[in-house]
Amino acid sequence: RSVDIMVKEREDWWQAEGKDAGRAYPLVCASVGPYGAYLADGSEYRGNYGVSKEDLRNFHKCRMELLWDAGADLFAVETIPCLEEAIVAAELTQEMNAACWISFSCKNETEISDGTKIADCAKALEAFECVKAIGINCTAPHFVASLIKEIKNNSTKPIIVYPNSGEEYDPVTKTWHGNKDGKCYCDFAAEWIDAGAKIVGGCCRTTPDNIREVAELARKK
Repeated sequence: RSVDIMVKEREDWWQAEGKDAGRAYPLVCASVGPYGAYLADGSEYRGNYGVSKEDLRNFHKCRMELLWDAGADLFAVETIPCLEEAIVAAELTQEMNAACWISFSCKNETEISDGTKIADCAKALEAFECVKAIGINCTAPHFVASLIKEIKNNSTKPIIVYPNSGEEYDPVTKTWHGNKDGKCYCDFAAEWIDAGAKIVGGCCRTTPDNIREVAELARKK
């Protein structure tokens, strides 16, 4: 239903103002979150699911087929903490003759949440034509510039980044704590674009104002 609503709103906006404003025709991107988010125990930031590849495939297949059949243009496979789950999503996307981006949650400057090197993830996904971009989301902003460089050195695909504000999530209380990274979000975004990111946004605890600033920056770049 969310895809139905978005497709209708896109068309209404396009007819009312978009096509005469010199804007690109918007894509409807259907979010495909990790198995760990379904568990609701914070394991999307650890990747230690303890399930088989077949379990992951069965979990994602039904949801992805529903979203694609509803009219999505692209899957946003996001907050993925382990390479195996990313491969499952890429394989399903390929079987469906669909397209996706895949973005990982990361725990430091070089590793995704389960400890796999982001460089190895980039190499593994390079072979999938259906994967249109690789990147990072739901990750602290100060790790992102380094992660972009690791991806860029190991993949020819466009890089997408949309980190958190810098605060940390407590899966027990389901609340956010700590301070936002001291630098202005837009200043971080400028670094990410200079490092090679082609698509930039924001994830948890970022605001509409942050996105407006990033959009204005990107148009100047």
